Amino acid sequence: MKVTVIGAGNVGATCADVIARKDFVHELVLLDIKQGIAEGKALDIWQTSPINIFNTRVKGVTNDYQATSNSDVVVITSGLPRKPGMSRDDLIATNAGIVKSVTERVIQHSPDTIIIVVSNPLDVMTYCAYLTSKLPPNKVFGMAGILDTARYKAFLAEALDCSPKDIQAVIMGGHGDTMVPLPRYTTVSGIPVTDLLAKEKLDSIIDRTKKGGGELVNLMGTSAWYAPGAAAAQMVEAVIKDEMRIYPCCAWLQGEYGLNEIYLGVPVKLGRNGIEQIITLQLNADEMTLLNASATAVKEVMAVLDGMQKVA
Repeated sequence: MKVTVIGAGNVGATCADVIARKDFVHELVLLDIKQGIAEGKALDIWQTSPINIFNTRVKGVTNDYQATSNSDVVVITSGLPRKPGMSRDDLIATNAGIVKSVTERVIQHSPDTIIIVVSNPLDVMTYCAYLTSKLPPNKVFGMAGILDTARYKAFLAEALDCSPKDIQAVIMGGHGDTMVPLPRYTTVSGIPVTDLLAKEKLDSIIDRTKKGGGELVNLMGTSAWYAPGAAAAQMVEAVIKDEMRIYPCCAWLQGEYGLNEIYLGVPVKLGRNGIEQIITLQLNADEMTLLNASATAVKEVMAVLDGMQKVA
């Protein structure tokens, strides 16, 4: 099995490191446009193999897509962070150009691959990769829900002073302030979280989760990378090992939840074919209202990309 990670920045390098340590692929390629960066980080990761005990062969390359040929899974982390003075439309235009170019070159060398998108704005960049690749929608999806859910679980574990291993939860919707945490589907060893935390405390945790990315940017001056990289690696593992794991992912909806032709975070079953099944939860009226509001926000961003493509 072969996996390629495009982009050797903090997120991409972390994703590659986690995949290598898990030792479930034979070959791992790390690609970047900056000379020597991917080569150096790949070599550094490979030199941990005697320490962390893995056999995954890690190779770094500079813009050499031939080296990515016949990848079973490709993770796209390429793109620029939003800078001061940059509008949302500017960010979309810049990163859409990058994701489109990367996807075209990936498909040229791995026409049957599965693509996992991590680039931001996540939902619309996944949409961009889908349009560009022309792959079936089950083979193009985005990482967001796993990261958002991980943050939610981590905050709950702190509040409850319990192990995060015992917490099960799901977050739906877009990646950002309109995400939809679902306390009704949140349990601790089977116990509803609403039996363990007061509503005010739970609401504050949900609010912190929605602003989780911003909290880290304020602390570090840059975006997070350990949790996003690990989340993407977990998705790769589920696909490569055909685990049939149920995770919240950014998926193409065609009628599910009453939504059509939109990439949005929903629970899915991940296996060797990518998204094997979209799980439809029985949401109540309040939850559906929140999900529809999130979908509206995502649709607005997708419309910006559609408008740019028409102009192009």
